[in-house]
Amino acid sequence: MDVKMNKDTKELLSIISGIVGEEPELLSTRDNEICLKLSETGFEDITPVLAERKFSLIGLFCAEAFENTDGFTLFYAFKQAGKAPILILVREAGKEKRVSSVAGIFPSASWFEREIRDGFGLDFAGALDTRRLFLHECYPEGFHPLQKAFKNGPVSPVEVPGKEYKFRQVKGEGVYQIPVGPVHAGIIEPGHFRFSVIGEPIFSLEIRLFYKHRGIEKLAEGKSPLECVALAEAVSGDESMANATGFCMAVEQVCGISVPERAERLRAIMLELERIYSLLGDLAGMAVDVGFALVASPFSILREEVFRQNEKLTGSRFLRGITVPGGLKKDIPDPALKDLPAFLEKFSRAFESAYNRAISSSSLIDRFATTGVIKKELVAPLNLTGPLARASGFPADTRLDRPYGAYRDFAPEPSVRKRGDVLSRFEVKADEIRASVNLILRLTENLPQGPVFAENREEAENIGQNSGKNGSLGITGYSLALVEAARGQNLHWIYLKNGLVDRYKVRTASFCNWQAIEHAVIGNIVPDFPLINKSLNLSYAGTDL
Repeated sequence: MDVKMNKDTKELLSIISGIVGEEPELLSTRDNEICLKLSETGFEDITPVLAERKFSLIGLFCAEAFENTDGFTLFYAFKQAGKAPILILVREAGKEKRVSSVAGIFPSASWFEREIRDGFGLDFAGALDTRRLFLHECYPEGFHPLQKAFKNGPVSPVEVPGKEYKFRQVKGEGVYQIPVGPVHAGIIEPGHFRFSVIGEPIFSLEIRLFYKHRGIEKLAEGKSPLECVALAEAVSGDESMANATGFCMAVEQVCGISVPERAERLRAIMLELERIYSLLGDLAGMAVDVGFALVASPFSILREEVFRQNEKLTGSRFLRGITVPGGLKKDIPDPALKDLPAFLEKFSRAFESAYNRAISSSSLIDRFATTGVIKKELVAPLNLTGPLARASGFPADTRLDRPYGAYRDFAPEPSVRKRGDVLSRFEVKADEIRASVNLILRLTENLPQGPVFAENREEAENIGQNSGKNGSLGITGYSLALVEAARGQNLHWIYLKNGLVDRYKVRTASFCNWQAIEHAVIGNIVPDFPLINKSLNLSYAGTDL
């Protein structure tokens, strides 16, 4: 166990000890992160205090037979705004599989707790919502696919569900409901939106997702880290690079692997290219949803050009198959890298032209301004992150608050707006495209030569490949990594046992950000919903794992 602590971590540990009146069990510390175990009384005492001190619950997940314990272990990850360390509180649920809910204190816990109930069968006493989350009616009762006892394989669906999913009922004179989805027109993943309206204005929306559960976390169980990179890349197609990087960072932290500087710089370049093409899709989509194809087309064309640049650099339009634990699978040729500044210079001119055309349209501004407002007060309780939060006056950015890789030396220019409406999100995303271009130019300047894979190459390549399956060799440990994807903060937690993945938890920004849409639509009219939805551009796949 690494017991090195910086000043902030020591201060946090001291504060917690003073509040709960007991000495917490220090499980691990690393890189502005502290993992503690408290008594059940201590846990229940500290959680309301953390809420008062403006901590957000950024993750809640479960593992079975963790560190040779019986039953189930819960991990609560908290973080304050800014550069404060991450606090992980470990809580034993044991074989009884019942603990108290914290959703009344931390609203972001509601989906987390429902997810754990479905996956592991735990019960959260006093929970605000006990409905299933990702296990829809077709799944049998008592089915919990993340338990060790469940072996992956075909599941026989229930022909006649025993219970109906109960949507929130809103009653009153003149109230009527509009159900939308889960099947939508065009090529789009399924999601159900149930509006309650009086006349045209929306005064309630409930969303239901998780129609395409893929079992990614269960698939990772028992595999080597190298085998799991492809699973991380498949979490959400337009976050392939971010999720591969987050997964690899967690593995590298567990194994003590140092990534060479050139690989760190190249990873950051690819992460920023991914941010650019993702945000270009957002800008184009927002224009399409107000019927402004003339504005959308240039953004779509530029997005295609970035895809082609990605393929030129890596062989993959979505930057897949290059990131591995320890660095990169292959180097990027210098001729391709040298062409990048010229491409970005031409790109910037075309982008500014497209942006100016959009922002000079009074009809576009009329549709964007004051539409779909997300209040700043919602950001911390719901753990909202990314451009969504920054457009609502909350400047959090993992690259700045918890810098990793090349971001330790190359910080992006932040962009913040205060109105929290669609127009603010449009402006922030445009600013972030500009910032990513500038950051890539800085990263490519004087790019160091050298290896793109860790010096302890043999150790990195052999994690779980030839060890662990005999139960006697391989690394055991756990670690959490955060990355800033285009949509916001993605969380990756890995627990290796004898060199193989025993538990892999991934939480994308979309998982938390989806809950903001129920607030953003209030007071708007139904025809504005597609625009509000597109301005958030949340991932269905990245939520349903």
